[in-house]
Amino acid sequence: MRKKLVFIMLLLTGVTLCAVGAGRKTFTLVIDPGHGGHDSGAVGAMSKEKNINLNVALAFGRLVEANCPDVNVIYTRKTDVFIPLNERANIANRNKADLFISVHTNALPKGRIARGFEVYTLGMHRAADNLAVAKRENSVISLEKDYKKHYQGFDPNSSESYIMFEFIQDRNMSKSVELAKLIQSETCASAGRNNKGVHQAGFLVLRATSMPSCLIELGFITTADEESFLNSQNGISRLARGIYNAFAKYKNKHDTAHIVPYINEKMPTGTETEMVEMPAEPTETTPDAGQTPVEMHIGEDTAGIPVFKVQVLASTKPLRESNAMFKGMTGFESYEEDNYVKYTYGASTDFNKIKRLRQHLLDKFPQAFIIAFRDGRKIDVREAVREFKTNKNRKRI
Repeated sequence: MRKKLVFIMLLLTGVTLCAVGAGRKTFTLVIDPGHGGHDSGAVGAMSKEKNINLNVALAFGRLVEANCPDVNVIYTRKTDVFIPLNERANIANRNKADLFISVHTNALPKGRIARGFEVYTLGMHRAADNLAVAKRENSVISLEKDYKKHYQGFDPNSSESYIMFEFIQDRNMSKSVELAKLIQSETCASAGRNNKGVHQAGFLVLRATSMPSCLIELGFITTADEESFLNSQNGISRLARGIYNAFAKYKNKHDTAHIVPYINEKMPTGTETEMVEMPAEPTETTPDAGQTPVEMHIGEDTAGIPVFKVQVLASTKPLRESNAMFKGMTGFESYEEDNYVKYTYGASTDFNKIKRLRQHLLDKFPQAFIIAFRDGRKIDVREAVREFKTNKNRKRI
């Protein structure tokens, strides 16, 4: 046992030394969608963990790619393939990553129900539940050839194997915990998730990484309503946005070379599925697929009436119209809030027009969402949607 611990501590020391080198021009983020290929991960009534992990990881990555031109986003996998745990860490180390975020989905034995979002960092498990999660996620190494050789006899099902984590003094621990807390708070707020807190456990995929890292458990695939949420487009989008916002806060604190826009607003629960269906509008306000959307102008008195707009991005300072962030489009409006200049596209008192405009903007601005104003002042979009529905129903009577 002593030889095993010495080997692991030397391995970790070696990894740490490898992380020290010349300054990098870009910030490198490695996103790790857990499981894949013949490793399905946890299995629910209608889906597999590997697919949920990949959907959320790619959605999160797209937000970073769209908003953070200085960030080099690397995925351990972008398709349904099997990647060994040690290779996932190697990918991050070879690329001298600044952050490593592993995305997973939780599960419980048949007959048990739980709901909520939680984030883990590497460390000694201080509760039986933490150890159970680590054992389940680490058990994937048994699918690898010669895993006992690669992991120096580590047994994912033996509690004794986890004693090693008491001896690990990770110089990245404080930043890892900081990142985990940000992801936990931002995602629970953005996606309306039950907050199950930040924990420590012995995850092999985090053990050999030489940078701040954490492992996310999105929710419980074995709980029916959780599984439905995790597989819905609304759920995927909201989870990705929460993780992105946490990443933005972390990067803005530790890497000030380029400030990342933080998406403060969010589409309310149910907005994506409870839209009011109205007849199709003329072509000039509902552009055909493939065309560049044109700005909607309001030709009526809007006093006291909610006006809907699509917010596409935010910046710490005003942007020129030629800025690459606008993707070659013009006609944006802006307003200031929370020390950010926030840019919108289009305006209409008809929510359905803005809904369709947003859909056409998503290819260029995947983070786009709808906001509302009344008499020039921003209001809760849920309140505005309810008012719009009420007014439409009155007109029909």
